[in-house]
Amino acid sequence: MELLSPAGNFEKLKAAVRFGADAVFMGGPAFGLRANAGNFSFDEMEEAFKYLHDRGKKGYVTVNIYPQTNELESIRQYLKKCEQLGADALIISDPGIFSIVKQEGIKTPVSISTQANTTNLAAVNFWASLGASRVIMAREVRKEDLVEIMKNAQCEVETFIHGAICISMSGRCLISSYMTGKDANNGECTHPCRWNYALMEEKRDGEYFPVYEDDRGTYLYNSKDLCLLDRIGELVKMGSASGKIEGRMKSIMYVSIVTGVYRQAIDLAVKDADNYKPLPEWRHLLESVSNRGYIEGFYGGEYDTNAVNRETSGYSRSAAFLGVALKDSSNDELEITCRAKFAPDEEITILTPDLKKIKVIPEIVLDEGNNKVEATRPNYIYKIPFKDKAPEGSLIMRF
Repeated sequence: MELLSPAGNFEKLKAAVRFGADAVFMGGPAFGLRANAGNFSFDEMEEAFKYLHDRGKKGYVTVNIYPQTNELESIRQYLKKCEQLGADALIISDPGIFSIVKQEGIKTPVSISTQANTTNLAAVNFWASLGASRVIMAREVRKEDLVEIMKNAQCEVETFIHGAICISMSGRCLISSYMTGKDANNGECTHPCRWNYALMEEKRDGEYFPVYEDDRGTYLYNSKDLCLLDRIGELVKMGSASGKIEGRMKSIMYVSIVTGVYRQAIDLAVKDADNYKPLPEWRHLLESVSNRGYIEGFYGGEYDTNAVNRETSGYSRSAAFLGVALKDSSNDELEITCRAKFAPDEEITILTPDLKKIKVIPEIVLDEGNNKVEATRPNYIYKIPFKDKAPEGSLIMRF
């Protein structure tokens, strides 16, 4: 099973590769569903594909908006450009965009986006009959249906394994457009599913009643995050072509750790899917990154009644992200770019791409001029004494 990780920008792409992704998905300068993810210019896309291909990895481009008619000619040119730059697949939702791929004779494989709401075998094979190489299943699909689909699908099947549960089929992706004029299906989602709601009786204008017994309202749509770590053995056994991690707008820390955990999980499952059992340390690491609590979504057949976080739409995490190693450690020191404050004599943890934790208490911290500092500042470069080995891209954290 391929491990497919999010790449919101080039830095995150490199992090995903270092921590074990087989492929990444990215947005170009237009026509993707994450307009605020950072995304890639055409020049950056070309550089990214070279970086990936030199390392035996793949890069997929999201072109999964639902366009207006006046956008079609621009999309036509955009698709040709993606092929020219070396994209390994185009992720598409709209049948019109798919038809342009065929009309233009574009050879780049097409993956049907989860935004197309594919929930059954007939729909999978419909897309396959049109020439799709892969279908990304809707998050609502149950395990028992996935087994049947993967057994009889005429193309590859991709499943989400981790991240936010954005459910298009339920209509939640339309709420943004209705309430704010920002169209989620054109990459401008304002995430109203994370907002706080209260109940108002139509004849009592201005009187707001909490849906549950508290005075803060309730988060009606605020789903917890998907985590199928316990199910990786099952997905490998049933033949999932790819396990996808959501999160192009998430941090370097998130991309690195989640990718690293699922890399090890998939490798273990491939060796012996029947006896696969996740390591407790993996769960601990997933709790360390930003999350809204974890559930298995619809995978088990019934949606978890505890699936909505009614207390807050905010994230929780059990660790602080302090920085990233700029290069391989050498000469008994580690050079880092700082993301959050820490001080000498404070215990920090270096997390390497193979998920090895190295605890260290630096006696001194030096700035770029080799001056001792009492505390670091974000976005500056520092050096700490370090006699162990840590490669470029290792995370500096506080647990």
